[in-house]
Amino acid sequence: MVGTEETRLVVLRGNSASGKSSVAAGLRERFGRGLALVGQDNLRRIVLRERDRPGAANIGLIDLTARYALDAGFHVVVEGILYADRYGDMLAALRDWYRPRDLLPGGIETVIGADSALHETVDRIMLDTGLAYLPAVNR
Repeated sequence: MVGTEETRLVVLRGNSASGKSSVAAGLRERFGRGLALVGQDNLRRIVLRERDRPGAANIGLIDLTARYALDAGFHVVVEGILYADRYGDMLAALRDWYRPRDLLPGGIETVIGADSALHETVDRIMLDTGLAYLPAVNR
């Protein structure tokens, strides 16, 4: 088991420039301390400096980082393009850049449309995950 009944894992997936990073920043700003951001681009491009390909090391690093933060009592937001064919197994267990309806198997995602304003998206995720009812953590 990863984390506790009190910790939340939010995965923000979507195409490039779809607002994932802005939503993640909005969630952190709204929630406060105790919410870890695990960005695919940061771990893949900055930390490892590797290309996005099947079996790449960043997939395991994202998984380990998210699990570690959850086990340490943080809520976690994982954000990135996170193509289902490369990251799907990792996310379910825990040729163009644009892939319409690139959903994970099993219907475990909530699709938020492009017409949703940033504040509406943040509000919805805060409520749907229960983060709106949890206190921030002073660390």
